[in-house]
Amino acid sequence: MRSTTIEEKNYRVNERIRSPQVRLIGVEGEQLGIVSRDQALASAREAGLDLVEVAPNEQPPVCRILDFGKFKYLQKKRAQKTQAQQMKLKEIRVRPGTGEADLNVKINRAKEFLEDRDKVQVSVIFRGRELAHIDEGEKVLNYIIERLAELGKVEGGISRQSRRLICTFVPK
Repeated sequence: MRSTTIEEKNYRVNERIRSPQVRLIGVEGEQLGIVSRDQALASAREAGLDLVEVAPNEQPPVCRILDFGKFKYLQKKRAQKTQAQQMKLKEIRVRPGTGEADLNVKINRAKEFLEDRDKVQVSVIFRGRELAHIDEGEKVLNYIIERLAELGKVEGGISRQSRRLICTFVPK
């Protein structure tokens, strides 16, 4: 039998369950009915597993016979999976006069973001008289679009917002 000091968040395990009667769910998920706490603990010990209170607010509380260590591991894994699926928006900023070598560094960084399944927003920022040459910024942005086409696709096209040209890439 496992140590009774195992406790995580709101789960009461083994001897920490206070209710005199519990609704017991077996190892395979079958309902075993309402039994005393001592009977439920004996069933858990017999199976070599833990008795875990999964629904403490019910009348009587619902307890399940399971491997608590494995249960915690699966919950943690599930939480990480949902967290990993959330896309983040990363931004790459360039200017119309940015040199080709510097652009390649920015493009390689954007490729890393796309490989990590993040969205990438590329912004071409104009300052002062550069606003008179928006076509130069469009050339830079089209160059970046060509280079990132294999890893991502453009979402919504190129948009202009005051002193910026913006393009968002989504991983393929």
